[in-house]
Amino acid sequence: MSYEKVKQADKTIIGTKQAVKAARKGHLSEIVVAMDADHHVVAPVLEIAREHDIPVTMVPSKQKLGKVAGLRVDASVVAIAD
Repeated sequence: MSYEKVKQADKTIIGTKQAVKAARKGHLSEIVVAMDADHHVVAPVLEIAREHDIPVTMVPSKQKLGKVAGLRVDASVVAIAD
């Protein structure tokens, strides 16, 4: 499951703006997006992922995504860096 990928990743980038910046620079291998996140929040990440052919994996919960990323808050987007 993708939560495990996030947990095992050496480097993660958390948040929409940071993920978009990293994608533009070509530093991402995958983007994990919570399905319960607001569409207007994750739309820029989904768009940049399409433009740069970055795989996107959807997970059910932003609460659990934040937890596995080591946060005390929810995370709508976690990117896995190369």
